[in-house]
Amino acid sequence: MIAASIWSLLIPAIEAAETDGRPGWIPAACGFVLGALFLLSLDIIIPHLHPFSDEPEGPASRSKRSTLLLYAVTLHNIPEGMAVGLSFAMAAERGGDPALYAAAVALAFGIGVQNFPEGAAVALPIRQKGVSASKAFGLACLSGAVEPVFGMITVLLAARITPFMPWLLSFAAGAMMYVVVEELIPEAHLGEHSHTGTLGVMAGFLVMMTLDVALG
Repeated sequence: MIAASIWSLLIPAIEAAETDGRPGWIPAACGFVLGALFLLSLDIIIPHLHPFSDEPEGPASRSKRSTLLLYAVTLHNIPEGMAVGLSFAMAAERGGDPALYAAAVALAFGIGVQNFPEGAAVALPIRQKGVSASKAFGLACLSGAVEPVFGMITVLLAARITPFMPWLLSFAAGAMMYVVVEELIPEAHLGEHSHTGTLGVMAGFLVMMTLDVALG
């Protein structure tokens, strides 16, 4: 997701702004900050529970732990769906540029791959709480359902948001980077210093960078 934020979102945002004769760094920097602040705001106002955590975050809630966990992952899947939708929308906007379509496909593939361990991070703690395997699997799938939904919404609104495309691309990048720093990297270290977690982050970055550059 770090590599996708850079190659599939921030760099295209900068290039799109410069193509329109505007300084590329302005929408890239401002949109990035707004995306991170948006996710931070949602983290504050929505009750949720991070995988492998015992302390709920956000306002006090009487919801079950499995429900709070579902809220957390669903919340953090929203920017991923937006990112894929924006990538395909930008490719269509630029006359169906094969390179942009390839980059959008690479982004979708990379996010899809990382959804497997993310789904497991939802299903396993729920299963450990005594929930049936089928229900835990269903809840994990449900947490990822927001991605295609928000992706399609973004594509359908593309005609109206074309002038703001650089801002929206960098907004999605900021939101995704927030998820990585807030959620994925801490969990990769499993609560302790872990070479496995560090190497996993670096390997994931390498794979996504290679996909973006090779296909884009």
